[in-house]
Amino acid sequence: MKYSKEEVLQYVWEEDVKFIRLAFCDVFGRQKNISIMAEELPRAFEYGIAFDASAINGFGDEARSDLFLHPEAETLMLLPWRPEHGKVVRMFSSICYPDGRPFESDTRSLLAKTVKKSQAEGYRFSFGVEQEFYLFKLDDNGKPTKEPYDEAGYMDIAPDDRGENIRREICLTLEQMGIRPESSHHEQGPGQNEIDFRYSDPLAAADNAMTFQTVVRTVAHRNGLYADFSPKPLENAPGNGFHINISVKADDGSDNLYYMIAGILEKADQMTAFLNPTDESYKRLGVHKAPGYISWSGENRSQLVRIPAAVGEFNRAEVRSPDPTANPYLAFTLMINASMYGIKNKLDLPAGTDLNLYKADAETLSKLKALPRDLQSACKAAADSSFIKSSLPEAIIDSYCNR
Repeated sequence: MKYSKEEVLQYVWEEDVKFIRLAFCDVFGRQKNISIMAEELPRAFEYGIAFDASAINGFGDEARSDLFLHPEAETLMLLPWRPEHGKVVRMFSSICYPDGRPFESDTRSLLAKTVKKSQAEGYRFSFGVEQEFYLFKLDDNGKPTKEPYDEAGYMDIAPDDRGENIRREICLTLEQMGIRPESSHHEQGPGQNEIDFRYSDPLAAADNAMTFQTVVRTVAHRNGLYADFSPKPLENAPGNGFHINISVKADDGSDNLYYMIAGILEKADQMTAFLNPTDESYKRLGVHKAPGYISWSGENRSQLVRIPAAVGEFNRAEVRSPDPTANPYLAFTLMINASMYGIKNKLDLPAGTDLNLYKADAETLSKLKALPRDLQSACKAAADSSFIKSSLPEAIIDSYCNR
């Protein structure tokens, strides 16, 4: 349910809400928040709440440090793990300068602007995400270890799969928050898990991806565990993927799936720095079902893009290169723009690569374009790209490529 400002104020009064968390993220997708008392909410809606932007990664320096958070009423969400009396709610917030101008490095607002533009041109995108994470034990001092919670494998069941109860608690918590998990299971790595979401509009899907990581870490901590979303937690085990399912519907009823995929493939290397933003990201790519080449196929998990076996409203493309360190607002922004590029130019989709690239010979692989092999190469591809420059503000590109 999407609330108005008046409905939020009424809810806060009637439900004994004492604290409101105004949430946002830095340019790299790390969630932040400031907590205000319920009495301050009318002021937040009317004027915004100031914070020190110089302390936030990618938001500038001390010279011009004041920015304001403006809560988005329609994102109201109760945090069910907080006390029943004196409840806590959360709202995502847009970010503005003191004079009311939108802050250019507010990645959530950037996605909202991109969605509005694509809709004005007659196209509506949907996203469904699959995030993987490891559960590790804590040491006697409560610090994370690299000892997996279990040694189970892909889709194993209890008692080998010890994460079953954790995943159930995560899914039930998400359901209480109005978020719809679609499925969950143990992944290939020891202590590795995956929870998938039903598709939704881009902004809701990105908000839910941010919320998901918070819920997983919170539930894991409550159970004496550490949830690790890093791209390659264990050297000799599968990395964590952030598989992004994307589909598009046109107002004129046309089928643009192949044009969409063609656009994503053409811009894939230029987007990689934002889909895989850490040095560790490149230890994952090219092994254990993580793609290393720019290719596509139907149902083939060794490809960058695959078309899962689905029909009707579930027909989609799955992009398999991103990892959970990606900022979902930036990832979705770039994918929509790349898709629109393919659709507008009616790009021809190259021939599918219907073979297992992990077992392919050198001659076959030499005919395919590889994804960047390291962060430096990915950043160079982004910095040299007119597509990236037209999609993202210079400040965001600089934050990623000149660290």
